[in-house]
Amino acid sequence: MSLRLLIPLLAGVALAGSAHAQQLGKLKGVVELFTSQGCASCPPADAALQRLIAQGDVVALAYHVDYWNYLGWNDTMASKENTDRQYSYARTLGRSSVYTPQAVLNGRDHLNGADLGAINVKLDDLSRAGQGLVVPVSAAMKGDELEIDIAAGQGKANVVVAYFDRQQRVDVTKGDNVGQQIAYMHSVSDVETVGMWEGKPMHLTLPANVMEKAGRKGLAVLLQSSTPAGDPAAIIGATAMTLGADD
Repeated sequence: MSLRLLIPLLAGVALAGSAHAQQLGKLKGVVELFTSQGCASCPPADAALQRLIAQGDVVALAYHVDYWNYLGWNDTMASKENTDRQYSYARTLGRSSVYTPQAVLNGRDHLNGADLGAINVKLDDLSRAGQGLVVPVSAAMKGDELEIDIAAGQGKANVVVAYFDRQQRVDVTKGDNVGQQIAYMHSVSDVETVGMWEGKPMHLTLPANVMEKAGRKGLAVLLQSSTPAGDPAAIIGATAMTLGADD
């Protein structure tokens, strides 16, 4: 894959063969939506996630969970790993259970994923409280490699890359959403930790085989702390890139 141009996502128009990265300093938070194609209350949250992506100032990711598959429709994008991530957040947030649609904000709080207004208000509140994206993170394509730069800051955090599909349309033929064709955006297919940041400026280069995981899709870079038990916690920096032309 040859990706020659780096164009800010906020510039608007997507061009074939280009990489689009969200601009440094323009992001107010990270929203991770836990959703399912078999969840009757999830389509409004999936639509809200699309609007968050269109805003251009949020890293918005969808994690399809598998625990609603028993209702009669196997979510085509669900994985045990996504379900495990949601349960990990439940432990971090002191919860005994999980639900859909759940939006986890900056790894620090959660809301109903369909309530777009409340999500934006909470992200603003977190930023004012110093719990936003306080460490600048940037990513750029250099040939077929991805270069990540992280500024100095306080504390330690994992450098996490989440690979996602830009958009998929699914015809649901069974279960609670039977008969609907639903557009899903930024559905996460894989998450991996690629480094450890310890408060100093950091530069990482990911080789071509890592980029092949993204294909013509996209990825987010999350600077995320963890609990003593190893569960995901506060996200203190992030950026996202989409690859290739819009569908």
